[in-house]
Amino acid sequence: MSKKLLVIDDERSVLKLCQTILEHKGYTVQTASSGEEGLRLLAEFAPALVLLDYMMPEMDGMQVLKQIKNIYTDVYVIVLTGVGNESVAVEVMKAGASDYISKPFKSKDLLERIENVLHVRHIEMVNQRLRCERDGLQQEIHHWNKELELRVQEKSRELEQANREMVQAEKLATVGHLAAGMAHEIRNPLNSIALTAQLLQAECEHDADVQSYTQNILAEVGRVDTILRKLLSASEQKNRTETSGICLSSCIDKVLELFSEQIKFQKIKLNLNIQRTPVYIAAGADEIEQVFTNLIGNALFEMKDSGTLSVNLRVENDRVMVHVGDTGGGIEEDNLVKIFDPFFTTRSSGTGFGLSVVLRVVKSCNGTIRVESEPGRGADFYLEFPLEQISGEHAVCVRS
Repeated sequence: MSKKLLVIDDERSVLKLCQTILEHKGYTVQTASSGEEGLRLLAEFAPALVLLDYMMPEMDGMQVLKQIKNIYTDVYVIVLTGVGNESVAVEVMKAGASDYISKPFKSKDLLERIENVLHVRHIEMVNQRLRCERDGLQQEIHHWNKELELRVQEKSRELEQANREMVQAEKLATVGHLAAGMAHEIRNPLNSIALTAQLLQAECEHDADVQSYTQNILAEVGRVDTILRKLLSASEQKNRTETSGICLSSCIDKVLELFSEQIKFQKIKLNLNIQRTPVYIAAGADEIEQVFTNLIGNALFEMKDSGTLSVNLRVENDRVMVHVGDTGGGIEEDNLVKIFDPFFTTRSSGTGFGLSVVLRVVKSCNGTIRVESEPGRGADFYLEFPLEQISGEHAVCVRS
């Protein structure tokens, strides 16, 4: 508890008396004979308590008191005055004084008042410090709670993603069994149908109607066979030892070249931002081309009457980051978790295999894929692959 006191009074005798009494009791005392001098000393001396005369020339006690309480909130004030009436006491206490002593006063009474005020000040200062510590702890707890909430949300998202991936893997495995059986059971009669149609074509070479009918039959057989091959592709788990270092920028360039006429016809603005330093990933060339063919094809399908196609590629540390985005119709929130499922499609003529193939290929390359979309604001697909560090003889640049 601080023992520093400041006495402000225009009477020298009062200053001398107070200093003698207080120093005898172990207080460190400074004195000032005017309000202006007292305020200057207050800034330098930093006392715990001020004994302040109420009646002083030029700057009276009330003016000094108000400045002290306005600037030095932790300095307590006892007002000394020879004008001993209740109105003065009420006035100074309302202005922030801690106590009020009428002149002349007894030394014992003065010391008791000072000790009481300093004791109250000590308790209030301790309480203030505890309140600050409490507020600091509450802020820290709030910060910890927010951090914990964020961690829980992040882990929950990771668990949800892991669960979705596990469900998708199970679906792909089921599709694999179905596809193998369907391919075996359906392709045999398809071959017979195609062979019969070809025989009819040969036998009725000059019959235009028969030629037209058989051509339609063969086209439909081809369409069914294409669907079967896509189904097999969606579920097939290929041997990853057949992969090589694929130059990703070259692969993207090749796919964009395939769609160049469609991009021009649909008046699509191409926003291309690709790191041109060769970037390699471990993948099969045909498979990785299929990934971007499906993604870009879907984007163009959603922008039949103009729009913007964005394709970005960059490297961050040891990860290759790819973004394919469009400004099409977007994806409904309920469909976001389904779009990679085999057979899921919102198109009347779709097979629902395209994005399941994309997911399988990306996963087989030890990569990740996620989608962000809102209805009416397009869709953004974000892919990540491990960067492949390879020598020149193992590098493969895909050419169109």
